Amino acid sequence: MARARWIVPWADSETKPAIYHCIARVVDRRFAFGSDDKEQFRIYMRMMENFSGCRVLAYCIMCNHFHLLLEVPPKPKDGISDEALLRRLGAMYSKPFVAGVAKELAEARAIVAQGMARDGEDYVQRIHERFTYRMHDLSEFMKTLLQRFTRWHNHRTERRGNLWEETFKSVVVEDGLASRTMAAYIDLNPVRAGMVQDPAEYRWSSYGEAMGATGRSGAKAKAGLVRAIMADKGWEADARHWAGKVSKGYRMLLLQEGMEVSKEVVTAEGELEKKVLKKGMERATAKEELERLEAARDVALGQMLRWKVRYFTDGAAVGSRAFLDGLFERCRERFGSKRKTGARKMRGKAAGAAKELWSCRDLRKEIL
Repeated sequence: MARARWIVPWADSETKPAIYHCIARVVDRRFAFGSDDKEQFRIYMRMMENFSGCRVLAYCIMCNHFHLLLEVPPKPKDGISDEALLRRLGAMYSKPFVAGVAKELAEARAIVAQGMARDGEDYVQRIHERFTYRMHDLSEFMKTLLQRFTRWHNHRTERRGNLWEETFKSVVVEDGLASRTMAAYIDLNPVRAGMVQDPAEYRWSSYGEAMGATGRSGAKAKAGLVRAIMADKGWEADARHWAGKVSKGYRMLLLQEGMEVSKEVVTAEGELEKKVLKKGMERATAKEELERLEAARDVALGQMLRWKVRYFTDGAAVGSRAFLDGLFERCRERFGSKRKTGARKMRGKAAGAAKELWSCRDLRKEIL
């Protein structure tokens, strides 16, 4: 029996993000997607984002597979309003369909107001639940996205059957260094494939869209990357934060630009600040030193990202040692009785992330 997909135990938390790296490949891994296919896939992806309440933090659509870094916020505790439901439906359904649901809701609300039915509120709730069960849900997001695109692609190419080789893969990703590194790994797909030298030149990726698109499209991509890069600092997805240090730092991670790699690598902001303050360094100077060492670390990670890192697609979960050990303790039933800890050291080509990022699986093959 297949194991249930790993959904983080804090999925309902309003403070701790639930982030997943999702991957799906075309059946037989054939190169099925041209420019029109990639563009249509992105359209459906954004439609699902607007409908579901999930956030696309980073993405890359290749010729035979795609990557998504997806954040799944919790469902609102008090549900959503009728207006919000209709607005979300407008992202996925036709105007006549949405108008029909609006009429249903108006009639149900009128019944409630007039006290004509005991279960009036339940009736309204049932209308909502016809759609909200697909919102704020990883599997439903991916299921609908893959099905919609498959129907469109099959009709366009006069083919039949499933387009995808297997159920999509997903890897739990910690916010902060892990989500920032995973976003860069995703955006560097076309560089690793030899399609472009600069990831900004590839238009069907989050970084390419952020750098090349204008208006709402570019703002969506920038906002997603801001969230991927700065979620651990409490930053929300807001395109206005993209300019300046955020975009420059991310580009350095992508292109390994700006400085030589230092042998010193900081593992935690608190540790470094405590260390330098003990030596009598002023707090402002300590902050500058922290930024320098963080930049050096990102350059080192950027060098690793020029390779295919299997831990990022098959590692089950990626993050700090403390994050993975904590996840292990909360999901103990998923592991064998002999296992004592959750974190496993990354090896081979991923050695550049050693002591910074850890995997939940101790992979043996295709890591060199």
